[in-house]
Amino acid sequence: MLLASAICSCSEKQPETTEPMITKTEIQVENGKLTPEIMHRLGKVGDPQLSPNYAKILYGVSYTSIEQNKGNRELFLMNADGTENVKLTSTAKSESNARWISDSQIIYMRGGKLYTATIEGSALKNEKEVAGAEGMESFELSPAGDKIMFIKSIKAAQKPTDVYPDLAKSSGRTYSDLMYRHWDHFVEEVPHTYVASFNGSQVGAPTDILAGDTANPETDTKKFELPTLPFGGLEQLAWTPDGKYIAYSCRKLAGRDYAFSTNTDIYLYNVETGATQNLTAGMMGYDTNPVFSPDGKQLAFISMERDGYEADKQRLFVVDMNKVLANLDAKDFRGFMKELTTDYKYNVESIAWSPKSDKIYFNSCVNALTALFSVDVNKQVGLPILDNEATGSLPASYGAGITRITATDAWFDFDGVSIIPNAEGEVETLITTNKCMLRPAEIVKVNPTTGEFAQLTTENKETLDKLDEPTIEQRWMTTVDGKQMHTWILYPPHFDKTKKYPAILMCLGGPQGTISQGFSTRWNYRLMAQQGYIVILPNRRGTTAFGQPWCEQISKDYMGLNMQDYLRAVDVMKQEPYVGKVAATGASYGGFSVYYLAGIHQNRFSALIAHAGIFNQEHMYMMTEEMWFPTFDNGGAPWDGTPQTNRHYGNSAHKLVKNWNTPILVTHGEMDYRVPVDQGMAAFNAARMMGVDAKLLLFPEENHWILKPQNSVHWNREFFAWLDKYCKE
Repeated sequence: MLLASAICSCSEKQPETTEPMITKTEIQVENGKLTPEIMHRLGKVGDPQLSPNYAKILYGVSYTSIEQNKGNRELFLMNADGTENVKLTSTAKSESNARWISDSQIIYMRGGKLYTATIEGSALKNEKEVAGAEGMESFELSPAGDKIMFIKSIKAAQKPTDVYPDLAKSSGRTYSDLMYRHWDHFVEEVPHTYVASFNGSQVGAPTDILAGDTANPETDTKKFELPTLPFGGLEQLAWTPDGKYIAYSCRKLAGRDYAFSTNTDIYLYNVETGATQNLTAGMMGYDTNPVFSPDGKQLAFISMERDGYEADKQRLFVVDMNKVLANLDAKDFRGFMKELTTDYKYNVESIAWSPKSDKIYFNSCVNALTALFSVDVNKQVGLPILDNEATGSLPASYGAGITRITATDAWFDFDGVSIIPNAEGEVETLITTNKCMLRPAEIVKVNPTTGEFAQLTTENKETLDKLDEPTIEQRWMTTVDGKQMHTWILYPPHFDKTKKYPAILMCLGGPQGTISQGFSTRWNYRLMAQQGYIVILPNRRGTTAFGQPWCEQISKDYMGLNMQDYLRAVDVMKQEPYVGKVAATGASYGGFSVYYLAGIHQNRFSALIAHAGIFNQEHMYMMTEEMWFPTFDNGGAPWDGTPQTNRHYGNSAHKLVKNWNTPILVTHGEMDYRVPVDQGMAAFNAARMMGVDAKLLLFPEENHWILKPQNSVHWNREFFAWLDKYCKE
């Protein structure tokens, strides 16, 4: 790899630091074994951006220092075919949100500031700070580059001095409604998105996009989020090609209304006048991810049908913008749109238009692989799904006008695409990232006709080549009610069927989600296999890649068939002569699964590990924040007294503690407000009260996930020490 000179020769002098620069360094591997430390030090590739002439790809790589307990992200550039890969930046602070201004100029953020720079050959030159960007968190330029929209947080909670000016040192918080904390923070600020002029060196006076909606305005006590917390970003907003309008997704609710609803709508905002229309009024679920077609005549977005159900099918809609703009006074725009996926069994994820505006490319998780697809915008609509209940084999047809691009034997998860057209405007190449259980994400190019793909970056090849590699297989297991359940199995390197190995059953969180071909530093299945374990990964009831009936079965049946799916997977694997002692592990709903299995497993497991798990369903209902989720999945509140709620809360894991007899490790982040820490503490306390071997590991600065490098290494060391103690013979 060719290396560009560092940009420290540019106008801004880099601050002095006593700590070493965090960048790529050689990783030492001993005995071919992946360790938590090596896992964290692997480069994390992401956010590929095609240049306007499609000749170059700009992207970032994050590197982690265990010693400094943090990471640093640098920018890279390569040709669209992967050649001439160069490092553009080498700074003490991370570069992020890099975008093209022209074929030779880019714009990016570093340390809370906005910069522009020119690319000259393999070097970044003429770096300049952009004025007027104070407080900016992320941004997107308009297609012409003359405007910028950006996220900036605003005050959303009352401070003590707002009421009592003489109490400047008071730390008290006062609330009168729900949603006062979210995910991992007390809600004292919320994000707003602004639009301003941009001349290449100066951001003009900003206008708050939300101020344009006079039909549903904010008040001092009712602040909206744009984008939606806790994970939304600028992918929830989109410019029209002419830059005159912005479509955005927003849940214009607050307090109790927000806590119980997923009703997030797509709004159309006039950049010049501020006039705002709700395009999805009457559509009651999540409406997200708006994307305009290149000709500006259509708007695509993803929609869930039902309010309060966050795991509803993700459908693809297209809006006729000519009709919308001709009828801006309409109260209901649903007559101007159509759904393209009534006959598609699975969920639509990221979407991208073809240059001719006649196709939409999307990724979708199907039978535990996130593949690439295309759909003809002019397809026949309104057709039904023909095999919605079936699991196991793939459908004979994905639906009218829907084509799978990547192969069924390509065991990778593919992310959303960017498109390189040919001279005639046809799609020539898809640029994206993909990953699998054996390696982190890399940038790849995909042939849109054959699905063949080639890796353009090899960020971690040198280290991965030193590691012994586990083996992956997939199995279809017959469940207790005769259905087919997909299960991934990882075997340790140098697996020998004549030997016996301990095994780990992985209980998925969610509960809706899928174990597909991902690579994570939180739950890393390759890392587990490389410590000598067989890893059992069932896609039990509630997973989302096998049709909506399989997904929805788990709701209001937490104690039912999905638990039998887990036990069935263990029983099938225990029939193999090479499977020894088995442990059950999981986080969030997976942690609940571990707590529940602790009371019913009948000595199948030799050890248990639960992270951020739900222990007491009744208490959890009153302590979590997003109330729509337990209200739908549990069937209601504990006090409703219906047959569904009586069954659900009557089968909470904490009511089976008298049956616990298996050593259990409980871990939790103290800043977890989704599943608050007292759930884990109660489970540990109960285990010790019952005389069960138990250990409690708490992280004061972590949320639902253990993210800080040293905390993660600590967590993994305790994780494997517990498993080794009770499962390795």
